[in-house]
Amino acid sequence: MINLTGKTAIITGASRGIGAAAAMLFAKAGASGVVINYRADVESAKKVADSCRRHGSDVLILHADVSRKSHVERLVNRALDRFGSLDILVANAGIWKEAAIEKMTEREWDETMRVNLKSIYACCHAAARAMLPQKRGTLILISSTAGQRGESFHSHYAATKGGIISMTKSLAAELGPRGITVNCVAPGWVETDMTRDALNDPKTRRRIREIIPLGRVATAEEIAGPILFLASDLASHINGEVLNVNGGSVLCG
Repeated sequence: MINLTGKTAIITGASRGIGAAAAMLFAKAGASGVVINYRADVESAKKVADSCRRHGSDVLILHADVSRKSHVERLVNRALDRFGSLDILVANAGIWKEAAIEKMTEREWDETMRVNLKSIYACCHAAARAMLPQKRGTLILISSTAGQRGESFHSHYAATKGGIISMTKSLAAELGPRGITVNCVAPGWVETDMTRDALNDPKTRRRIREIIPLGRVATAEEIAGPILFLASDLASHINGEVLNVNGGSVLCG
């Protein structure tokens, strides 16, 4: 049984999808403190918080645009003020927008880089500053199969997710000797608000299912489970790992 009693965690993009599912699993596992970060949907964040509180966790809901370093620093400082320490960061927030390369604007490119990759820098920077004096902690970064095999019409997205994998390996080597593990979860297709439009199209859904050996799209909870594992003491000797959760659609190691 995974037990996070006494642990505090920040989960970015936790008002919906994978982030929300992770927050609720952390609470079920006994996490003492859970910070639910949201950018726009405070009502959804409140519902996630209520679910977490029912399991006994102390919950802090914090607005922050994690692509802005000052927002992330305030987010981490508020968490430290409330809980006294930070044990786990799940850097999950991101966007996924279609754009053919010949039509992609500089603004579209910059937005995806800022939200998906600069946010990882900002979160890891602030979390590491909090964890290093403790000589303990774990960072869990959320990538994608797109970061491993690419994704047509989403080259900007794939570039950011590949960058997250490289950051995972770099930071694992850098922070591991100082007591902080850094790992990555790389989901394939997942049933979330972000993928709803694509998965609601019968032809697209059928094509997607055909490339997944398990024959179905993952639920958000099926991604949250591996995140919880990496956050637990069961994964204490795992560092720099990319944990693929894609039903077998991308086989690499």
